[in-house]
Amino acid sequence: MSLKNYYELLELPPAASVDDIKKAFRHQIARYHPDKVQHLGKEFQDMAAQRAAELTEAYRILSHEGRRGEYDRSVAEAGGHVSTVARPTAGSGEQAAAATTNAPPSPPPPEPAAKGRQFTQERASRDEFVRKATIGRFRDALGMVGGDDYDETRFHGFDIACVPKSKLFGRSKNPRLLGRFVSHVDRDAVADAWTQAAKWGDPKKDDVCVLLMGTALAPAGELAGEIADQRRKARGARLTLIPVDARVWDAHMPLDAPAIAKTLLTRLKTGK
Repeated sequence: MSLKNYYELLELPPAASVDDIKKAFRHQIARYHPDKVQHLGKEFQDMAAQRAAELTEAYRILSHEGRRGEYDRSVAEAGGHVSTVARPTAGSGEQAAAATTNAPPSPPPPEPAAKGRQFTQERASRDEFVRKATIGRFRDALGMVGGDDYDETRFHGFDIACVPKSKLFGRSKNPRLLGRFVSHVDRDAVADAWTQAAKWGDPKKDDVCVLLMGTALAPAGELAGEIADQRRKARGARLTLIPVDARVWDAHMPLDAPAIAKTLLTRLKTGK
């Protein structure tokens, strides 16, 4: 029976202190709280519950000195390597600090390749499931608020692309819509999405609205700064990019966001 890598699960090195383990657990478990996944449907809720159970088990093992020692020995016997450098513990005082200071520096050896690949594959599988659940929710909401006004098409680099239906008289006022899911919405994600979206249609004539969705967002100031930089570089482009926290459907909504985007995000957030 293969051992799960509890350190990687909590995104910690093997020499992490008890305080570090507590902080990492609280940070990770908050992502999978039922209140934050209730809008994504039962399948995603089940996946989040499973992830929360794994994190809880990792914390139960690593926060207890005896259980942690047994786990480290089991990993070593299975072919892995866990750091034997003294680990500082909560309230360990000057002795632990001195032991850590006097110990020769020794970076923790990497986990066995097979276990590393297994963990990476599991995380990639979960990320893909979250992406599908998010885009599915997005597509359903769009069908409810704009199903009669849009046709879905395909555009390279985006999970969903919709064009406004032709009107019998005159041009539709709705923008083209693009949706992309990324694990972390940051400067690089904004720049790439903007660059790709600008290639769709005529940037001087076609209004394009991009909803860049993720389960983690960089600080609002960082995102706003990058969007402003992209606007300056593409003067005249009729493009709006909206960063969206797909866990709770909060969005950094610009003042000039199109009405359909506001309606869609309200539907996603409230279900109404």
